Amino acid sequence: QVQLVESGGGLVQSGGSLRLSCAASGNIFSIYVMSWYRQAPGKQRESVASTNSGDSTNYADSVKGRFTISRDNAKNTVHLQMNSLKPEDTAVYYCNVQCRTGQGYVEVWGQGTLVTVSS
Repeated sequence: QVQLVESGGGLVQSGGSLRLSCAASGNIFSIYVMSWYRQAPGKQRESVASTNSGDSTNYADSVKGRFTISRDNAKNTVHLQMNSLKPEDTAVYYCNVQCRTGQGYVEVWGQGTLVTVSS
C-alpha cells in the first residue's frame, strides 16, 4: 500500500509564495509520474503541474512562469513552489503519484491541502 502525506498549504496574501510538499511511502518499486492537481470551490479538479521519471515537466498555462514542480527521487517526494500567487489560485491542492509496487501499477491521491490567497 502506498501513502501520500502532503504539507505546506495555508493562507497567503496576493503576490506571496508557498511551497507544497508530498512524500510517498510504502512498497514502491519505482515512481513514474508525480503531479499536483487543484480543485477550487464549485469547479472541477484540474491539473496544475507534473513531472515524470525523466524529469520532464508540464504546467497548466495559468501557472506557467509562477509555479515550479520538482522531485527528490531519493526521498520519493515532490514539491510545488508557488510564487506570485493570485486569489484565483485558491483551491485544495492534491498530490497524485503513479508508481509501480509489489502489486503492479498504482495511482494514489493525497488527502489535499488548502491554499487560500487573499486579495
